[in-house]
Amino acid sequence: MFKTAICDLFSIKYPIIQGGMAHLGTSELVSAVSNAGGLGIIGAGNSEPAWVRQQIHNTRQLTDKPFGVNILLLSPFAEQVVEVVLEERVAVVTTGAGNPGPYVPKLKEAGVKVMPVLASVALAQRLERFGVDAVVVEGMESGGHIGEVTTMALVPQVVDGIQIPVVAAGGIADGRGLVAGLALGAQGVQIGTRFVCSQECIAHPRYKEKILQAHERSTVASGQSTGHPLRCLQNRLTRQFQKMEKAGASKEDLESFGRNRYYQAAIDGNLEDGTIIAGQIAGLVKDIKPVRVIIDEMMSEAEAIIAGLKNSYTDG
Repeated sequence: MFKTAICDLFSIKYPIIQGGMAHLGTSELVSAVSNAGGLGIIGAGNSEPAWVRQQIHNTRQLTDKPFGVNILLLSPFAEQVVEVVLEERVAVVTTGAGNPGPYVPKLKEAGVKVMPVLASVALAQRLERFGVDAVVVEGMESGGHIGEVTTMALVPQVVDGIQIPVVAAGGIADGRGLVAGLALGAQGVQIGTRFVCSQECIAHPRYKEKILQAHERSTVASGQSTGHPLRCLQNRLTRQFQKMEKAGASKEDLESFGRNRYYQAAIDGNLEDGTIIAGQIAGLVKDIKPVRVIIDEMMSEAEAIIAGLKNSYTDG
């Protein structure tokens, strides 16, 4: 029932992609997602190429299933990470925070499947012409760097504007979100925040607990003046950042103030001075479970929803 073009493209069982989260998209989480039938993604973030290479090796020791690497195009190491991906013959690359166009020919020539994360119809169309294999369409509900349009509005417009498969991202954490994404025309979904609250994710326990305590209005998007707005949970850091932004602080000062703050929260567990990246769907996440249980429950719920809809229409 749920075998889609994305499943065929990446040779996976379920149309579920793990978001390529920096610091948290490590071999532990990546292999668990891939072993459970989805596509795990190593989050390169701003990490050095040697770290990315080691994560690839570690993941291959934990799974024989397909997985990918997410390349943050804002990273000073982006070009070097591309070379690591090519040398290690990684099957899939996703990209974020920029236009991957210059790297696409080299990746495609090596047989790498390329799936950029984006937030506009125009960029999706441009990258389709470059030859990417699929796109992740990310609404502003997502955690991390975001665009300006919601998932509900953006996904069907991109679906109508291109021919390659679309993966929906932003505001998806359960079977209802999966069904909604498919109903909008997507061939799969990408999930981040829900997987943070999995047993295999290496996020600090306090970071996970903060997500479990969140409600629908717990996140804030700041940094619009830098050109790279970021969604995260509100805390002392976000209040300080917003105060600086309203006072007219320069892009350079804002970026300097926010540098390395995500690591402080996600790994060190500093919940006041660190950036607690999470999407608006955090309010729906109420427990920590093994990745396999999360995915199995998601698929079972989706199947039940679709069966129920069919019965409702039949009975009507």
